[in-house]
Amino acid sequence: MRVAPPIGQDVYSKKRSTFRVRGRRLDPTRGDTAPRSMSRRDQKAAQIRNEQREAVIREAIAHRSLVTHFQPIVDLRSGQPIGAEALSRFGQLPVRAPDAWFAEAASVGLGVELELIALESALEQMHLLPTSVYLSLNASVETMVTERFSELIGAVASERIMLELTEHTKVVDYPELAHRIAHLRSVGVRVAVDDAGAGYSGLAHILNLKPDVIKLDISLTRGIDKDPARRALGRALLTFGLDAYDASLVAEGIETEGELETLRSLGCPSGQGFFLGRPALLAAPVTKQPATPLPPLLLPERYPVMVDPDPEPIPEPVQGPELDLGESSPPMAFDPDEGNGIVVVR
Repeated sequence: MRVAPPIGQDVYSKKRSTFRVRGRRLDPTRGDTAPRSMSRRDQKAAQIRNEQREAVIREAIAHRSLVTHFQPIVDLRSGQPIGAEALSRFGQLPVRAPDAWFAEAASVGLGVELELIALESALEQMHLLPTSVYLSLNASVETMVTERFSELIGAVASERIMLELTEHTKVVDYPELAHRIAHLRSVGVRVAVDDAGAGYSGLAHILNLKPDVIKLDISLTRGIDKDPARRALGRALLTFGLDAYDASLVAEGIETEGELETLRSLGCPSGQGFFLGRPALLAAPVTKQPATPLPPLLLPERYPVMVDPDPEPIPEPVQGPELDLGESSPPMAFDPDEGNGIVVVR
């Protein structure tokens, strides 16, 4: 009986002096050690797709097709806003999440350029924030080491800047990054590790960079009032940050009163989330408080930013002219919510 080897195990055939890996025969005498590359046709198609993606990103950079919204970071004890995180929103097609835009830009070698545009947009509006409110910015390691980044930070009151490194930030040389962070700290910039608790990388950032602020990931905040394990981990990160580095904690993604009250009971000093204030333009007037009043944790009425204004009502679909598409086809009407502008009226 012939027994097949485990998948992935190399099999040497003396008769033909070849190796077979995962069903693929390789001949070492020809230097054949890797799978065959794509055909020229496939390579050309991939090149065209890459060029199209790059063209979209370059257009977004050239036209600055993004706007900056700001979400409040609130002192959970007093209810006062103490910071604001800058978040980019893109108004250019294709419609996709901001993270997807930045990931796409990085994949075509334009990640740093797009990040710098986003940083410029946020810093240009920093003067609209109250002087007691700091500005939290997201930047990759690649962007941090550029001369343009140093110029942007040097042109503002850097003691009001907090720089966030996400769990997805890849770090090859921690000593070099720590050296650059030390320079930023020397001019007053604070450093935060974002998405703490979401994965191993976030914990590695905390251990190697000794942040001033640890941001608790939304995956831990969500449902923390109902899950003992989440409460225990949140309490552990809070204690660890204070004991090890005298670091403060910011809980992200607070969306319910229960989550808020639980975090306050754990001693979490600050947080952000839709329950406290949605991302909004700085010029947006404050017209409403959180859905459920939480005395004494009410956002101050004079706070000039952060909370979304009352949305305009969505207009009813406007009946358009019927198209002659045959008896079996229903009439069509314009719907502003549909991406193609057309919806079938059943």
